[in-house]
Amino acid sequence: MSSYRVLNIGFSNIVLLAKVVCILQADSAAGKRLRQEAKNSGHLLDATQGRKTRSLIITDSNHLILSSLRTESLYKRIDTGDNQTPVEEEVLEDRD
Repeated sequence: MSSYRVLNIGFSNIVLLAKVVCILQADSAAGKRLRQEAKNSGHLLDATQGRKTRSLIITDSNHLILSSLRTESLYKRIDTGDNQTPVEEEVLEDRD
């Protein structure tokens, strides 16, 4: 049985790390343009649960996934291997 490394992107949504090409901040002009292009092409996946979008995850299949977690938080999860999602963290991040 093979195991896959996954990234919890918030609210129990996960992405296979092998499929992630890059993670961008959502508030850039390029990020806004990418979001609109993905929406028009049907490649936009929203994992924010209605919260503010803080990062954009681009996959190798050209899908764009919206996350309410900051890029720094996602990087820390990748770097440390800690993919637990305490409810308190997500609530606190939403207040910023």
